Amino acid sequence: MYKRIIKFISIIKGMEKQMETEEKKGIFFTAFAYALWGLLPIYWKFIAHVDADEILANRVFWSFWFMLVLLLATGNVKAFAKEGKSLIKKKKRLLALVVASSLISINWFVYIWAVNSNQMIEASLGYYINPLVSVLLGVIVLKEVMSKAQVVSFILALIGVLIITISYGAFPWIAFTLAMSFGLYGLAKKMIKVDPAIGLTLETLTIMPVAMLYMMYLAGSGSPALFSISLNTDLLLIGAGAATAIPLLLFAKGAQKIPLYMVGFLQYIAPTLTLLLGVFIYGEPFDLIDLISFLFIWASLTLFTFSRSKWYLARPKRIKKAHSH
Repeated sequence: MYKRIIKFISIIKGMEKQMETEEKKGIFFTAFAYALWGLLPIYWKFIAHVDADEILANRVFWSFWFMLVLLLATGNVKAFAKEGKSLIKKKKRLLALVVASSLISINWFVYIWAVNSNQMIEASLGYYINPLVSVLLGVIVLKEVMSKAQVVSFILALIGVLIITISYGAFPWIAFTLAMSFGLYGLAKKMIKVDPAIGLTLETLTIMPVAMLYMMYLAGSGSPALFSISLNTDLLLIGAGAATAIPLLLFAKGAQKIPLYMVGFLQYIAPTLTLLLGVFIYGEPFDLIDLISFLFIWASLTLFTFSRSKWYLARPKRIKKAHSH
């Protein structure tokens, strides 16, 4: 495992040398991270015969150990220990960590369950509307102000969600849960502000005792999937740790090198790939009503992304300059 991590780091370093500029590096790593997230359903499909709750327990458990080995390999264990001690002393940050860990666990569970119960299209919808939910939470909790373009984008997205709700005859709770849990997770993370690798290690450490107890319960009841079905299943369950951590580390490496609007644009790679997988690879139904509702949401996201672009944000300066002439 240690040699594989070192090899992975050396591959990433090799890629870096080939990139010409910092921004190109940032775009590459961020896009690659979102592509991996978008293709992750394929991984969960390979272990669809395992219950979602057991997959989640293994994902949390092995993510922690993978991250711990990675911190050892990169010499960041002292920084991890220092951050852990700091969190214990600061109760608000510790509470934020516990909340963040719980929210990301809910998000992971619902996503795995949705993928393995053939509801990838609704799961992709959740990550399409997630940026809008994050802005809404910023308005409600952080008292941020929305632009006119963002208000219109919310209305368009709401129409799209209402069309799906009416056509399904039920509220799209999977999409809503994924969007809300990830949006609130981002809000909780704002209070912690730690290095992404250390942050993920702390988050998985916080929830790992629960995951470990559940795995022990399954082992005691004689019904665990781990070490009882096949070697392939064992490797996939253990590998869930790496599958969780690698995209996050790539994202952390890339996002800091590019503007926020570029991150906002690239984030739609993941739900788009998931949507395409659901429709064309796994044959999930996608009718005209679904298309119409998604068109409203895509229009909303186009407007939303445009409203965060450099050109749009610089508009007041251009108008002021024009009037001065």
